[in-house]
Amino acid sequence: MGAHYFTTPRGPERRRTLKVHFWDTDWEFVGAAGVFSGSSLDQGTAVLLRESTPPAQATRLLDLGCGYGVIAVGLAVACPGAVVDAVDVNDRALTLTAENAATNGVGDRVRPVRPEQVEPTLLYDEIWSNPPIRIGKEALHELLLTWLPRLRPGGVARLVVSRNLGADSLQRWLTEVGYRCERLASAKGFRVFAVSAS
Repeated sequence: MGAHYFTTPRGPERRRTLKVHFWDTDWEFVGAAGVFSGSSLDQGTAVLLRESTPPAQATRLLDLGCGYGVIAVGLAVACPGAVVDAVDVNDRALTLTAENAATNGVGDRVRPVRPEQVEPTLLYDEIWSNPPIRIGKEALHELLLTWLPRLRPGGVARLVVSRNLGADSLQRWLTEVGYRCERLASAKGFRVFAVSAS
């Protein structure tokens, strides 16, 4: 299990420029060692972006577990009236997110922050996440139960989870704890869920 799920790495960055295409746009990001999928766009995030439409009228959005900021930057560009909180526990990821946001012209509306820096009363129109499944079921459940209550009334969380890493059992658990969890898509071994208050 990679330490980047829990801490800021100490090794060399070994930065890489990544060219990706989604939402009819060609994008350029910088990734690095010690950050989730720092050398390419991971398959789960690619599926989430392909199968989801950005909420153009949103005013506050959350990229939970932002990595180097692909989702946060994409949302900020697609939703010009929104501020996007990009949350991660990895300071290297937050630094890259800030740089990638500035490079893509949305540095003023992407806010890279550690979880404890987010105001406790802040609510979101939507939460987008490729959550860190490998932290373990108990930690994952705690993570989701911390952030899902921060959805505004009518808000939705868009999650992508590998089928082989327990997507279907996570869907059942979310339903059991009182959320609606609709499967929006299934592609390349991943499920895309829309989670909302029941």
